[in-house]
Amino acid sequence: MDNIVLIGMPSSGKSTAGVLLAKTIGYGFIDCDLLIQNEQKALLRDIIGREGADGFIAIEERVNAELWAEHCVIATGGSVIYGERAMEHLRKMGKIVYLHLSEAEVARRITSLSLRGVVMKGNISTLEELYAERAPLYEKYADVIVNCDHQTIDETVAALVSAIGADV
Repeated sequence: MDNIVLIGMPSSGKSTAGVLLAKTIGYGFIDCDLLIQNEQKALLRDIIGREGADGFIAIEERVNAELWAEHCVIATGGSVIYGERAMEHLRKMGKIVYLHLSEAEVARRITSLSLRGVVMKGNISTLEELYAERAPLYEKYADVIVNCDHQTIDETVAALVSAIGADV
């Protein structure tokens, strides 16, 4: 299964760059957040509100661990890295690409964590704490890291094409 799996912080461009990357390299596109919303018949923020962080993470891990795809760009949710079983499954399905942003760039791009439906585990309540917790996990699982700071969406897609070695 020759897939490209995108991981990264909220606002890193997984969904937006992912769909453009898929069109550029002739792959299908899957947005895992939309799969979860469709299955649960609710927005992410409502699922998190209803299930709590741990309940949402369990749903997200199951959906990602059961995913099957071939020749697709897969945009995961930002909290997918909390599910070890899901990450092992995704690694078997393809190349994991971390869309890296600095903490300052994430802060510039995100207006509201609660409106986006961002999972905040335990005592984490700020973007700084969230970034400090997640960045090492993204790095742990990444096969490839693409720096997306201060890039347009077209520049990000070009960097992804280059990083995965796609012929276009």
